[in-house]
Order: sequence, then structure tokens, then C-alpha cells
Amino acid sequence: MSEWKARRFWTAATVEEVAGGYTVRLDGRPVKSPSKTELIMPSRALAGGVAAEWDAQAEVIDPLSMPLTRAVNSTLDKVMPQAEAVAAHLAEYGGSDLLSYRAAGPAELVARQCAAWDPMLDWAAEALGARLAVTEGVMPAAQPANATEALHARVAALSAWELTALSEFVTLSGSLVLGLAAMAEQDIETLWRASRIDEDWQIEQWGPDEEEQKLTASRRAAFLQAARYLELLRAG
Repeated sequence: MSEWKARRFWTAATVEEVAGGYTVRLDGRPVKSPSKTELIMPSRALAGGVAAEWDAQAEVIDPLSMPLTRAVNSTLDKVMPQAEAVAAHLAEYGGSDLLSYRAAGPAELVARQCAAWDPMLDWAAEALGARLAVTEGVMPAAQPANATEALHARVAALSAWELTALSEFVTLSGSLVLGLAAMAEQDIETLWRASRIDEDWQIEQWGPDEEEQKLTASRRAAFLQAARYLELLRAG
């Protein structure tokens, strides 16, 4: 038996202003999330991006080609109902931030980590009021209470829509600091490369693995896509 697939049934996707923001309609029919919530977005630009994804669908709908739609669905169905819990979970990454854990050697790897990560920790201290401690190895290191409190406050101040982007940045990079830097619209490619210092070093030493390369490419694409989602969200 062949697998059932959703097929295109509409001629055009349009953006309409409604109470509470902007929505997308397919020949006048509202687009809804998997939980049957109408996709009402705070930004016309984001709604336009979602509409473009629906317009780009061929005869068979491919959800994997619709990252903005998936992000909006996630915001409405997963983040909004538990925004406080999501914010608290993401803020916890500050206690074990990737940038705090350094290699003891070799010297070249240590130098790369310092060059990429020290400026980010300095930025967090200045811009976020959070000076995180640094340690060698993987044993947990206690962070100053005032630093973790400042990070919690910064994350808690974000909207549910913004938390969706931060969640991608943080979980893909392993760093709350890098995630908040992405929210501050720092160069997204630079932040991604900073998150990959250790992995890129291992590749240089042992050579690439084909499956790992595919996974990394997928994760990088998701990281960059989260930045596009955030840009459209804030474009108004």
C-alpha cells in the first residue's frame, strides 16, 4: 500500500491582516497548525515568508521545505502553552555553557577556543551582565549566581515567538551565550563557526565522516534558518 501524502489543493496563498496580527489563507481558507490553531503571526514579513512556502509547494506538499511554517507551528502549539517552562529550560544552559569548558591541550586547540570564545564571554559580561567562569575538562563548574540570574532574566524577557528562535540557537550550538548573541543579531556564520571549534578540530585530526557531515550540514541549515525566522519576525 502506498503511503498517503497531502496534496496541493489551492491556487494561491495570501497574507491577510486580522485581529492580533497577520494570517495566511489558501484560496480564502485559513492555514492551521497541527493542533488546529490558526496561524496568526505578529509580523507581516513572517506571514509573507510562510505564504511563500505554501505557494512554492508542488503537487505533493513537502513539510521539510517549509521551515518558517514549522517554526510558527512550534511557537503556537509548543512554546506558547508553556513559555515560562521553555524559558527556564533554555536559561539553564548558562550553567553548563559550551564556552565555559576548555581543552587542556593541545596548545593550538586551546588557542582557537580562546580566540573564538573569550570575546563572546566578554560580550556576555558587558551586554548581559553575566560573567561566566571558565574551567578545563568536562567536570561541572559552578557559575556565579549573579551571572546565571542575569541570563535567566534576559531569557525570561523574550516573547514566545523569540523563544522559538532562541531554542534553535541554543540547542544546536550548546551555548546560551552564543544563542543570545544570535538574538542580538551578531553575525550568524561567525557564531556557528564558534560552536564548531571542537568538532572541526577533530575532523582535522581524524578526517571527515560522511554521515556526520550530513548531520552537521542539516544542523547548520537549521541554525541559519532560525536567524531568518527571527529577522522576519522583527521586520514587522
